[in-house]
Amino acid sequence: MIVVTGAAGHAGANLVRALVPHRSVRALVHLDRQALEGLNIEVATGDICDLDSLLKAFEGAEVVYHLAARIAISNEPWSQLEAVNVIGTRNVVEACLRCGVRRLVHFSSIHTLTDTTDIPVDESNPLVESRRYPPYDRSKAAAEMEVYQGIERGLDAIIISPTAIIGPHDYKPSHFGEALLRLANGRLPALVSGGFDWVDVRDVVRGAMRAEEKAPVGAKYILSGHWLSLRQLAKMTEQITGVKAPSSVCPMWLARIGAPFITAFDLLARRRPLYTSVSLQALRGHRRISHQKASRELGYHPRPFRETLIDTLKWFEAAGKLEHSLKPEKTGKS
Repeated sequence: MIVVTGAAGHAGANLVRALVPHRSVRALVHLDRQALEGLNIEVATGDICDLDSLLKAFEGAEVVYHLAARIAISNEPWSQLEAVNVIGTRNVVEACLRCGVRRLVHFSSIHTLTDTTDIPVDESNPLVESRRYPPYDRSKAAAEMEVYQGIERGLDAIIISPTAIIGPHDYKPSHFGEALLRLANGRLPALVSGGFDWVDVRDVVRGAMRAEEKAPVGAKYILSGHWLSLRQLAKMTEQITGVKAPSSVCPMWLARIGAPFITAFDLLARRRPLYTSVSLQALRGHRRISHQKASRELGYHPRPFRETLIDTLKWFEAAGKLEHSLKPEKTGKS
């Protein structure tokens, strides 16, 4: 039996779909089950903040994939992030130990690693600690420490660190999915300089499953993809959708000054803020990231980004989230 926490999230929905043809899956769900409807799985209601619910959910589990987390692109109070990301992970580790789980696969984030300008970021980079890093980054780094402490107590666990995840089965949608939808629907008035290392959620899932099978205890793998600026993403989206990309690109220094006002305006308009002080900080960092360790030890190779973008937009179109049909794909002459 494989248990997946955070199964109703973006990565969880894709992981469960990849596992179902080969394994028995029990999905731990807190509230929302939309992403799991129609799947041949067992669903357990629980909360990683409630150890007793985890003990029930993990009973008989051979492997646990821990994906549940509180994701924040703003400076949320530390207490809220600590409760879910740190103490919640501590509870997962404890439940795995008590239930005799054979292996824990913990999903972390590239943002737990300090950035460097001269050499690519890899698994040897130290975890963030300083308060100059956003609370979310520090909470996920602290969650990794909980996993390492579990390993010291005899737990077989490994850690996966993906970059900016994008791809199909993004039901809620995710922060990155929301940004892409606004681009595709012509509802993003301006871009900001900077970008992300984007990775296909299906490649992350495949890498995590491969790590579950092959990785030694305590191993950590960065699962990255391809760095693109927001302008490059917008232009590629325009080519696929036919919806004109924003023509203006705001310089980072100006965006940082205006971020508090933009965030407040989005909240008043009951929209999810995209350009916050935290997201702007992320756009400036982690441009050079290495997945060589995962490629060498797991055979990990991220697919071309254009393929990811097309598949994601097709999924959003099928889900009724696009306001315009995608442009017909060009085909060669017979």
